[in-house]
Amino acid sequence: MTKQTARERLARAAFELFDERGYEQTTVDDIADRAGVGRTTFFRHYRSKEEVIFPDHDRLLARIDGRLTTSSSGTALVAVSDAVRLVLLHYLEEGDLARRRYALTSKVPALRDREIASVARYQRLFREFIASWMGDSGASSLRAELMSAAVVAAHNHVLRRWLRGDSADPVAEVDAAMRDVIGLFPVADPADSPAAPGTTVVAFSTGKGLDALLPELRRLLEGDG
Repeated sequence: MTKQTARERLARAAFELFDERGYEQTTVDDIADRAGVGRTTFFRHYRSKEEVIFPDHDRLLARIDGRLTTSSSGTALVAVSDAVRLVLLHYLEEGDLARRRYALTSKVPALRDREIASVARYQRLFREFIASWMGDSGASSLRAELMSAAVVAAHNHVLRRWLRGDSADPVAEVDAAMRDVIGLFPVADPADSPAAPGTTVVAFSTGKGLDALLPELRRLLEGDG
């Protein structure tokens, strides 16, 4: 069995004490004592007992930003979906720790406020990226605001279902949710842009044979010319 690091022992000790005594009644010294380390070691890993509960927020934000900024204009929406899946996978990898955090933040107002602030930072990151992708205009700014809110809401909906034990396949659920979100915000219609010279390819289904179809296509194209 792999030996736990001091950071892992501190996190385990903190959540045990929060369950036993309550968050407000647990001190940093209590956590350090339970983990078998000193205060100096605690502060080497965490800036506060609150940070034990939200330890990887800044690191996760950096990973999201990295995924978004490596996209191109043509892959921006794919990057948004990938970034949302990345966040969900982070919580899934945490497993029981994520569920214990969820239970704790549901009971402690100060932690719930911290979680709300964290969600706002995620939403701002998505909003700024989407606004940059859409272009700088009043309409684009509003759409970016709405889309980023929908992105975060979709992720949180799936995450909460998993935390409550209601989702057997949260990754598939979040992918489906993101398809719904993107469907609400279709990209600009190419017909709105000036047409470029080239070849138009039309695809459709018909019961006619090719010999009968080709003359009709020729007449259609000549009529457009």
